[in-house]
Formats: sequence, C-alpha cells, structure tokens
Amino acid sequence: MMDVKQYMQTLGRQARDASRAIARADTNQKNRALLAMAAAIRRDAAKLLEANARDMERARAAGYDSALLDRLLLTEKTVAGMAEGLEQIAALPDPVGEIGDLKYRPSGIQVGKMRVPLGVIGIIYEARPNVTADAAGLCLKSGNAAILRGGSEALESNQAVAACVREGLGIAGLPAAVVQVVETTDRAAVGELITMKDYVDVIVPRGGKGLIERITGEARVPVIKHLHGNCHVYVDDRADLAKALKIVENAKTQRYGTCNTTESLLVARGVATVALPGIGRMLAGKGVEMRGCAEALAILKDAGIAPDRVKAAVEQDWHEEYLGPIIAVKVVDDIDAAIVHINTHGSQHTDAIVTEDYGRARRFLREVDSASVIVNASTRFADGFEYGLGAEIGISTDKIHARGPVGLEGLTSQKWVVLGDGHVRA
Repeated sequence: MMDVKQYMQTLGRQARDASRAIARADTNQKNRALLAMAAAIRRDAAKLLEANARDMERARAAGYDSALLDRLLLTEKTVAGMAEGLEQIAALPDPVGEIGDLKYRPSGIQVGKMRVPLGVIGIIYEARPNVTADAAGLCLKSGNAAILRGGSEALESNQAVAACVREGLGIAGLPAAVVQVVETTDRAAVGELITMKDYVDVIVPRGGKGLIERITGEARVPVIKHLHGNCHVYVDDRADLAKALKIVENAKTQRYGTCNTTESLLVARGVATVALPGIGRMLAGKGVEMRGCAEALAILKDAGIAPDRVKAAVEQDWHEEYLGPIIAVKVVDDIDAAIVHINTHGSQHTDAIVTEDYGRARRFLREVDSASVIVNASTRFADGFEYGLGAEIGISTDKIHARGPVGLEGLTSQKWVVLGDGHVRA
C-alpha cells in the first residue's frame, strides 16, 4: 500500500526543487519543451484516444452523468486542440522577467515591477484530460512547477498525456519534476496537496461545485477558483433580434456541460412578445426545457411551445447552473432590472447583453460585476483559448490577483525592483 502522505510530500519536495530550475530556464528552452510536447501529442493521438476510450467505458459503467462524460471525452479534434494550445503558448511572449512601469524617482533611483513565477502550482481537476496539457504548458511557460491531480475517471487519459509532457521536458533538458501528475486515485492525495504550504504556493481547482467547495473550505494554500457558472444573456429592447436568436442558440446549446454556457435568459418587456416566441421555438426544437416567470410562461405557451418544454420557475432556478438542456427565462422591465437581477443571482462568471444601443452596452460593461462581460456575442467565448491566452488553467471569479480566464500573466506575480548607482537615502 502506498503511504499517500509520504508520496505527496515527496512530490512536493521535488516540485519545489524543480521550480527553481524552471524559474531559471530561458524562453528558448521553455519553448523547445512546449513544441516537443505538442509534437508528441500529435504523434501519439491514437494512443491518447485508446486510453480515453477505456476511461469512457469505465465512466459509463459507473453511471456518471452526461455532463461529466462530455468533459471526459477526447476526440481527434480535442487532441489536436491540446497540441495547438501548446504551440500557441510557445508563440506567446514570455512574461517572466518583464520589467514594467520603470520610473525615475527624485532621489535618482529607478523603480519598477518585474514579473516572476508564483513557484509551485497544484491543479485539481475532474474529467477534462485536456487540462493535463493546458496546465502543464501554462505553468511551464510562466516559470512554475506543477503538481497535477486529475480525477480517477480520467486516470489512463491523464497518464497518456503526461507521458508526452515528460518527453517534451526531457528533450529540452528540463527536470521531469517540473510537471508531475499524481498517480494515485486515493482521495487523501487531495487533502495532502491542499495543505502542503511548505511546498505549494497556489491551488487551482477545476471541477464541480462540491469539489471546489471542499477545496476552498479545507485548503491552507491560497486558491484561485470559481464556484459555479450561472451565466446570463440579456436581450435588450434595442436588440437586433436576429442576432439575439443566434447568440442565445450558441450560448445555450453549443455545449451544455461547460461553465461558460448560458443558464439564464433575460428579455426586456418591450420586445418579449416579439423575441421570446422565436427563441422559445428554437430552444424547444433542440430539446431544451425552459423554466420561466409567469410572464415568460404566458408568451411561450401562446407561441405554441410544447407544454413539456415549459415549466414555472422557482426561486432556485434564478441561481442554478444546470449543466444540461435547461434554461431559466425571465421578462424584466429594462436594462436596470437586468443588471440588478444579474448582480443578485449571478455567479460573477460571464454575462452578455444583446443591444444596438452603444450607451446601454457601455453601462452593462461598467455595472455588471462579473469576470467577463460581453456585448453582442455568446458567453461561450469566455475561454482562455478564445481570449488569446493560448489556453487557460481555469476561470477565476475572485477579485484579487487573477480574474476571468487565467493564463500566463495570472500565473505570475510582481516584485518591486530598484536600480541605482551608489545611491543612498538622505
């Protein structure tokens, strides 16, 4: 039997030592590792898909829900996306060592800020084998060591990706301990990882609400996280309704099991009777259940939406992250009511407005208190890859340090640097 505490402490010590090596590595060496990892993933795509098929078979037999199965599944496209993400990270500017805001002070010294790695980052995630590649790449490029603990349901997939990561590190002459994937499925490993403050500098959890609540409550290491994603689309009474239909369709139905999927639809009263019937028929046609306020229910039923697709909303529906084919629908007075509703019931993740009114768009951007706020586009864009970060290590709804998709810059900190030439304080 493996002694989990001893095993995790060993990983922690190795990661701390490796963090010093990767912090010294130059950009060319890090990029060589990233490109070698990408090449190995492309070469071993068939092996990764075979490993994932075995994980999927076990997950189905275990009765996991459709949202988790969706996140667990690898396809030729997602494997290619992992490799492309690593290649994009290699192409991004290296933030480590960058000095900004350098200014002369009256004393003659120069004062500025330098970007530095955080150190050792622990990532805990469920399903999502692509996180193994994304997290490895982002931590590596930002000069951090990583300890990755994936869920038991993705064990073979994660280990297959990890083999490609180790190969890339070796080709670039970097220690294998720069990225370590926890090999035990014992849940006690998570408890150890989130309390190893001597070895781990920050924890990033990616998974369901239960996992994140547990980690937030028990961690003795700082945590970058979001609890859930109750994202909204608000259709303003000055919206282009063709745009609104297209945006709601994509935001809700492209994928159900992601944190940036829209879970709540708000429609201004001035256009509700015109906008909701078309949106409702589209959602019903795609098998989405609508849980509406009394006014929305009346409009949807009058539009001939099948009764099994329309139900009365209860209070919890305004807070819910469904991760499935269900959406909450509410008719609101105007943009003021929409902003109040979002700031009251939302999760500060991602919220969008559809409007042709520039002033209202600006108000929505300023006043909605979320990590990503979007005008005339789908909430599904709230993603590190789509934002040009190469990939993301997670989404943060915190307001300190990192907010929104966390990429390279979010995995660094800043320290003050002072340049002088024999200066002494008077």
